[in-house]
Amino acid sequence: MRTWYRNLDALSLIAWLGLVLFGLTAIYSATHVTAAEVDTFEPTDNFIKQVMWFGISVFGLLVALALPIRFYQLAAFPVYAVTTLLLVVALVAGREVNGAKSWLYFGSVGIQVSELAKVGTVLAVAQLVGIRRPKTMDLKFAFMLVALIMLPAALIVLQNDTGTALVFFGLIPIALFWSGLELNLVLIMVSPAIAGYLAVVSESWSFVFAAVFCGFVWWKTRDKRLLLVSGALTAGVSAVTQFAIAKVLSGYQLARVLSFTNPGAEEFRLNVGYHQVNSMAAIGSGGFSGKGFLAGTQTQGGFVMEQSTDFIFSVIGEEFGFLGTIAILLLFALLLVRMVTLGSNIKHPFGVMIAGGAAGVFLIHVFINIGMATSLLPVVGIPLPFLSYGGSALLANSALLAIVLSLHLRRDDFSIYGY
Repeated sequence: MRTWYRNLDALSLIAWLGLVLFGLTAIYSATHVTAAEVDTFEPTDNFIKQVMWFGISVFGLLVALALPIRFYQLAAFPVYAVTTLLLVVALVAGREVNGAKSWLYFGSVGIQVSELAKVGTVLAVAQLVGIRRPKTMDLKFAFMLVALIMLPAALIVLQNDTGTALVFFGLIPIALFWSGLELNLVLIMVSPAIAGYLAVVSESWSFVFAAVFCGFVWWKTRDKRLLLVSGALTAGVSAVTQFAIAKVLSGYQLARVLSFTNPGAEEFRLNVGYHQVNSMAAIGSGGFSGKGFLAGTQTQGGFVMEQSTDFIFSVIGEEFGFLGTIAILLLFALLLVRMVTLGSNIKHPFGVMIAGGAAGVFLIHVFINIGMATSLLPVVGIPLPFLSYGGSALLANSALLAIVLSLHLRRDDFSIYGY
C-alpha cells in the first residue's frame, strides 16, 4: 500500500481531472438550453452523456491501475489485432457520423473505434520496441514499426476520417525517435510536413525553409545522401504542393486548403471559412478574463459550429478569456511533462514507449485542435483531449494516461520480465 501512494503520480491525475472538469463546464455552456435552441438535434443530453462517460473513465482508470505490467505486455498485440479488426468492421458495416464511417453502435451506445485503435496501436508499438534487442535500430525494425502504425491509419483514411488519421501519421516520427532513431533522421521525416504547410501559406517561405534545412542537415552530418534526401523531401514537397494548388485541386478542395490562411476573406467567410471566423471572434471577444460562464454571445448564439466538440477551445476563450485558455495550456503542459518524466523513470523500452506514444498522441491533438480554432491550421475535425464532447475519446485518452501511471506505479517490476 505504501508503494501505491509513493509511486502514483498525483500531478498527472490533477492535470487530468482539471482538464475534464474544464471540459464538462464548457460542454454544459455550449449545449444547455439557450445554446441548444439554435440547433436542430437537441444536444442538451451531451453534458449528461459526458458525465456518464467520465464515470466510466474513472472506473476504467482504477482498473488499469490495478493491472500488472505483464498483462499489458501480453495483451498488447491482441488488443491491436482486435481494434484493427473493429476498424474493418466499421468500414464495412459501421454508421456514418459527420461524413466518417467510423462508428459502431450497440443499441443506443455509439463507439468511435478509431479512438480505441490509438490505444491498441500505442500498446503494439511499445511491445515491438520492448521485445527488440537492446539499442538496435535497423531498417527492418523501423519498417515494422511504421507498418504497425500505417495499417490502422490506412483503414481510418478509408473511413473518411482524415483528421484522426493525421494523429497516426504524426505518431510515426515520435515513435521512431523514442525507439532510438537519430534526431537528424527524425527531423528529416518531419520536414516534408513543414515544407508542405509553408507552401500553402507562402511559396517563397517554403523554398527558404528547404534551403535552410538542407544547409542544417549538411552542417550536422556532412552526408551527401542525407543532403539529397532532405532536398527532395523539402523542395520536392513544396513544388508538388504548389503544382497541386495550381493544377490538381478542384475549386472547393482548394478553398478548404487555402481558407485557413485568411478565413475572413470574402470568398471564404460565409462557407469554408465560417467555422474559423466565428471561432476567432469568440476567442478574441473573451478578452483577458472572459465574458463569464453562460454569457458568451458567440457560444450562446450558436455561431460557432461544433462548439462542444472540435471548437470547444473557442467556448473557453470567450467565456473564460485569456486566463482560461492559459490555464488549459498550462494543464496540458503539466500533463505532457509529467508523462515524459514518468516514462524516463521507468527505464524499460516498453514503458518508455508507452509514455512517449501517449504523450505524442495528446500533443498532436492539442496542436492541431488549437491550430484549427485559431486559424493556424485547416479544419480537419480533431477533438481536444479530455475537453471535447465524446465518450470514446475520453475513455481512450484516459486509458492511455492510466496505463502510463500503472507502469510507473510498478516500474521496479520490469526487471522480472527482462529487457
